[in-house]
Amino acid sequence: MKDVYILSIESSCDETSIAIIKNGNECIYMNVSTQMDTHALYGGVVPEIASRMHTEAITLVLEDVLTKSNMKIEDMDAIAVTYAPGLMGSLLVGVEFAKTLSFLYDIPLIAVNHMAGHIYANNLTSKLEYPLIALVVSGGHTNIVLMKDDYEFEVLGKTLDDAIGEAFDKVARVLGLKYPGGPNVEKLALDGKNTYKLGNVHVDNYDLSYSGLKSSVINLVHNETQRGNEIRKSDLACTFQEIAIKQLVDKTKKALQDYDIKNLIVAGGVSANKYLRSELTKLCNELNVNLSIPEFKYCTDNAAMIGSAAYPLFKAKKFADYSLNASSSDNLF
Repeated sequence: MKDVYILSIESSCDETSIAIIKNGNECIYMNVSTQMDTHALYGGVVPEIASRMHTEAITLVLEDVLTKSNMKIEDMDAIAVTYAPGLMGSLLVGVEFAKTLSFLYDIPLIAVNHMAGHIYANNLTSKLEYPLIALVVSGGHTNIVLMKDDYEFEVLGKTLDDAIGEAFDKVARVLGLKYPGGPNVEKLALDGKNTYKLGNVHVDNYDLSYSGLKSSVINLVHNETQRGNEIRKSDLACTFQEIAIKQLVDKTKKALQDYDIKNLIVAGGVSANKYLRSELTKLCNELNVNLSIPEFKYCTDNAAMIGSAAYPLFKAKKFADYSLNASSSDNLF
């Protein structure tokens, strides 16, 4: 069978990334141009700055990928691009760039949902084995998803309020930590102990909730500050992290047992959290479940995952036309 090469583009937030993916599971070369240092000056991503920086970087990133891979656009079988969800201005840069390349070189265009990309990032580490449970954890998503085959998504549980990544970022701001918040909370927690009592909301079935836990941290910091008491930030970060991740692990365990699933994959930026990885490893050893977590470089936003997610669509000949537009909302699940 002929090898399939897909040029993939990701620009949904503050990373301009392009990659060449072979057969959906091998990254030939990838470039990720990050804007993190710029947005750190503002304490978070500024959409207008992000879209402008994408425009400035995207051609240079493409040139680097083609040069380093020793390949040409004419060698590609398809061009894939993230079209949703994300920042509209950022998405539009990638979508219009991909449409232009597709038109100029007469190469099929594939529209990829960003969250599908995070799920299929696991294919770059090990082949997806169905049926499986996908734990999707990011700044905007917290979902427990049952997959019986490619692109068959059944949401078993979801956050009823804040996503786990969003809760990490808000707690980071309360603790005075710099952007990006999540990794800095994790780092701070390494020096702490679970000593604080924090409120947590229990919800039924497989759903999750993080607004109560987040608010508990905010109120504790406010009250202790008003009283003039010292806040042991490392202990508070550790307590928050352990409670937040225990909820994830408990709900995932329930789904795996109730549906008798022996394959678990983790997707999204929060999958880079080492404590989460450790706790899920313990869980899967306990249940005799196969665990797949992407390499760290494929956990955060990147184009390789978009190329991997595009491969099943290529095989099914599900191509986009030039009416494709960016969308800030998520219609994957």
